[in-house]
Amino acid sequence: MESSKKAGMVVLFVLGMSIFGYSQYASASQIEVGISQSQLLNEDENGVNYNIELQFENPSLLILTAGKTEFFVISNDEIIGKGSLDPFTLQPLDTSYVKGTFHTDINADESSSLKISGVIKYDLLGTTVDVPFVYYPTDEQAREFIHQK
Repeated sequence: MESSKKAGMVVLFVLGMSIFGYSQYASASQIEVGISQSQLLNEDENGVNYNIELQFENPSLLILTAGKTEFFVISNDEIIGKGSLDPFTLQPLDTSYVKGTFHTDINADESSSLKISGVIKYDLLGTTVDVPFVYYPTDEQAREFIHQK
């Protein structure tokens, strides 16, 4: 009888941790992304380079540590640029500002919609969790981000 109580407690603990883990993964996959700033570095025959800073809001109770993160800037379903973010840590229920760089060969049409998309690889409890993100900047943010004339 004693061993069945212990086994039942272990099963309940594992079940509880699994539910908590899944709910936190679901929260982590709802991370909000925004552009906080974009600065033109240089422009030459190879394209345009920018320093950028993105804002991430972590709605989960987990500390999320990410390595270098690549992202793509997409306009009218065509990749117009590629960027990378420095490694960063998102604290639970907090906002973090992450610096990186961005390169584009062309400017998007003023009439086109812009999308920033990538996958953040978080190191979590000895495993890696891939969390995709997509951000649709407003028209004004898009113009500022890629410094359209």
